[in-house]
Amino acid sequence: MWRYLIVAQLLIGGMAAHAVELGVKGERFAIDGRPTFLLGISYYGALGAPDEFIRRDLDDMKRYGFNWIRVWATWAAFGNDVSAVDGEGNPREPFLSKLERLIAECDRRGMIVDVTLSRGNSITGPGRLQSLEAHLKAVRILVERLKPYRNWYIDLANERNIRDSRFVSFEELKALRDAVKEIDPRRLVTASHAGDIGFDDLKRYLLEVKVDFIAPHRPRNPRSPEQTEETTRRYLKWMGKIGRVVPVHYQEPFRRGFHPRRWEPPAEAFLKDLKGAAAGGAAGWCFHNGDQKDRPEGKPRRSFDMREKRLFDQLDDEERKFLRMLGETLPSLKLPGIGR
Repeated sequence: MWRYLIVAQLLIGGMAAHAVELGVKGERFAIDGRPTFLLGISYYGALGAPDEFIRRDLDDMKRYGFNWIRVWATWAAFGNDVSAVDGEGNPREPFLSKLERLIAECDRRGMIVDVTLSRGNSITGPGRLQSLEAHLKAVRILVERLKPYRNWYIDLANERNIRDSRFVSFEELKALRDAVKEIDPRRLVTASHAGDIGFDDLKRYLLEVKVDFIAPHRPRNPRSPEQTEETTRRYLKWMGKIGRVVPVHYQEPFRRGFHPRRWEPPAEAFLKDLKGAAAGGAAGWCFHNGDQKDRPEGKPRRSFDMREKRLFDQLDDEERKFLRMLGETLPSLKLPGIGR
């Protein structure tokens, strides 16, 4: 009996020794106190992927230099509901436990996890968390359950400014943010915004909601990559005027398959966007991916559905080309905390 207790203590001690903590230092993120650029990849439907797929994908992510992933706690694309909470905000198993295991696996690897909530649209499942009461319940369940892990942050409401079932007001955001901080004062909180953020909205995010960083989803068109550096500098300049400077985190830029007949971004566009974000002073950037809207059944679905194939087995030739280019370019980018 004592032998098992000793082994358990060693295992717990080992996990604690490898735990990482995400924080903020001015306009930068920090991991274990060291300024670090968050270089990430979309992994939305992870809670529906087999454990083997996840382990292999995480290995590939580390190999390419990625140090964070974005996972949704409310995901029901393609008729497959893998949400960790239900429409009323109640815990939903086995997916809540799987989210915890995923965060623990990333913790052991020194990786950060974005846990995103959404009130839903036709793409990610039916409307959910439509009342503030339900939304608050979901937030509290996630924060209380995952509190021991310091390697994740919460996006309270994906693209909360869109005036459909996803909409979440600034007043509601403040209540949600306060609920998080009441349970876990050091937990980082944001709320993502569709499109570039205007000055007045930025001020409300910073001073009213008091997000720990901003997460704008930049426009998806051929001009976007060349605008990212200037847009980032503008955010930082505006924040200086407002009197509160926080990280600028591009957690969902453009992707392939979104509007392929209008614009299918080549590998060079991804790299240019990343370079622009870094040069402008952004604190994080994501290699976004998703389903292919011009193909039967939306395949390849990439991170949107990984039941049959893991993410890295669903990337197309241009995305693989970007990964090769990233490997060649990453050392010269000199991103804080990356590759050092």
